[in-house]
Amino acid sequence: MKRYFAPMEGITGYVFRNAFEKYFGNIEQYYSPFISPTQHKCMNNREKNDVLPSHNETISLVPQVMTNQAKQFLDTAMVLADMGYKEINLNLGCPSATVVTKGKGAGFLGRTEALHSFLEEVFTKCPIEISLKTRLGMEEKEEVWGLLALFQEYPVKEWTLHARVRADFYGGKADVDLFEELAKRCTIPLCYNGDIVTMEDHKNLEERFPWLQAVMIGRGFLANPALARQIAGGKATTKEEFWAFQEEICMGYKEIMSGERNTLFKMKELWSYWERMFAGREKEVKSVKKASSIATYLKAVEGVLDASYGTFLE
Repeated sequence: MKRYFAPMEGITGYVFRNAFEKYFGNIEQYYSPFISPTQHKCMNNREKNDVLPSHNETISLVPQVMTNQAKQFLDTAMVLADMGYKEINLNLGCPSATVVTKGKGAGFLGRTEALHSFLEEVFTKCPIEISLKTRLGMEEKEEVWGLLALFQEYPVKEWTLHARVRADFYGGKADVDLFEELAKRCTIPLCYNGDIVTMEDHKNLEERFPWLQAVMIGRGFLANPALARQIAGGKATTKEEFWAFQEEICMGYKEIMSGERNTLFKMKELWSYWERMFAGREKEVKSVKKASSIATYLKAVEGVLDASYGTFLE
């Protein structure tokens, strides 16, 4: 079963991806945070920098695009094809209210006729292969059956299905049973997404679906950077390794961002996931979150690691 790193807006950009691959790896494919083309531009400078081949030399990256306009999708696909990409992923899963109200992301799932017309045009004209990342539907899980019928009309390279509806956001429990029912009727290669945060979660999924070709994980890989390596039979994260990993990300952000404040904001966002590795070290983690400079941040991280023992998340 291949392991994909889910795209997470504002978190899994190229600085993070390269550091993750260097220290932990065991990821077959990464997906970029979504590119959101406009009427006048396929991608802004930040989005372009994120998918530049020169910024992703050590990893296998699939750019993800979120739009409900076929021309914008195709124009962006042409630019990506010129960069050397062979696949583009359409985001039909983002549950954000600002996205959904514009009929994009998961909001596109509820506009069946418009989605059909969109897919008809892009699959006819796109110069590279198209994969999909979706939810079960907007409001009701049963919507997925209509999506299945629609998607099977086209040569979809792969369908990553987050087994929740948009109304669930990231709460509740992913519906693995419905995923299993869908898989029995689906002719499109499937990738499962949802609630895989531990080695046990992955083992249970692998035992239940030995035929499944891929799983996509986001929060699990953030909360435990060594999870993919452990799944593959490797070791847990060490203090020294985690220190080097987070330091490389911090210095990478410092190089491309203006001001320490922006760098610290990005690092503290990551610590909202990383803190789960340091149960019992809440006082030291709090110092990380209160840091007002990169120097005090790094000192605080040293404090967290000094208070920990050997390896963690065994």
